[in-house]
Amino acid sequence: MSGTLSSLEIRFPGPRQVELVRANVPRPGPGEVRCSARKSLVSRGTETFCLKGEYDKGTYWEEYIRYPFAPGYSMAAVVETVGEGVTAWRPGDRVTSWHPHRQHFVVPAGELFAIPDGISDEDATWATLARTTQLGVRRAELELGESVAVIGLGILGQLVIQYLATGGARRIIAIDTSAKRGALARASGATDVVLKSAADAREDVARITGGKMLDVVFDITGHPAVLAPATLLLRKLGRLVLLGDSPTPSLQHLGPRVVGDSLAILGQHGFLFPNEATPFNQWTAAEMTGVFFDFVQQKRMNVAPLIDRLESPTDAARIYDNLLNGRDDAIGIVFDWTKLPA
Repeated sequence: MSGTLSSLEIRFPGPRQVELVRANVPRPGPGEVRCSARKSLVSRGTETFCLKGEYDKGTYWEEYIRYPFAPGYSMAAVVETVGEGVTAWRPGDRVTSWHPHRQHFVVPAGELFAIPDGISDEDATWATLARTTQLGVRRAELELGESVAVIGLGILGQLVIQYLATGGARRIIAIDTSAKRGALARASGATDVVLKSAADAREDVARITGGKMLDVVFDITGHPAVLAPATLLLRKLGRLVLLGDSPTPSLQHLGPRVVGDSLAILGQHGFLFPNEATPFNQWTAAEMTGVFFDFVQQKRMNVAPLIDRLESPTDAARIYDNLLNGRDDAIGIVFDWTKLPA
């Protein structure tokens, strides 16, 4: 396991194109670790945005998407071999990484996080998105007993609801047009489910909150039409947290009462966390990963029901085509790399 390996990986060579290619993976250099993929989670929203390749100039998406593009950032793997100077890892260790969908890969040792015993590979693939959603919940600076809505009950929305349920929210209103996703949100801890668009949900939110409206709303859709109606669900001085980054913000519009009601709009990117813990911010990637794994082990969070199925990476073209064209309503699709020839 110490020489160069031939590895399969998923790539988007251009907009709306998917291919499975083979590339050589070298020995790890000093401070590096070579890993063998076991499972990797498809981040449906981000990866389909990247596959479409449609975005405004000046956005984060313009910086991020470079073809040929390697999708994915939610990996569970096992250490194969380590480079010079690496003492934290040894062959056989189970780890998570934000590396793209690839059979074998080399990463800096500091970009790996240990998977505890009792955490399955499938559950471990959620670690990256569990950090993203933790950041969003922290950004909201929630107080005990506040009422919150989550718009968009996909892969991130379900995680946000589970965190809110652990953190003392008074009401957690899940908003989406999908009955399947609404049922999962209820199981994830939502106190109320509104099966409507954000634009049509205001009357229901007013009824549920007794006219007080919401302290915090999370927009996790990335859809430009959601921003304006989402602001109308808030009380005065309410906070709107954007965890879905629209590729076309030029199509977004502020609601009519953002200034009049003194609302705060807070954006949160999934990789904006400190590299080193300080007394002012202890929430490094490692610390947030530990929180997620502890919550899973304590059964305060449960991501297993959010996984629809395991798929072979060799079927990537079909899978992404179905997601891109709305023919698949799955929330959690996991690529199983253990079924490929070594």
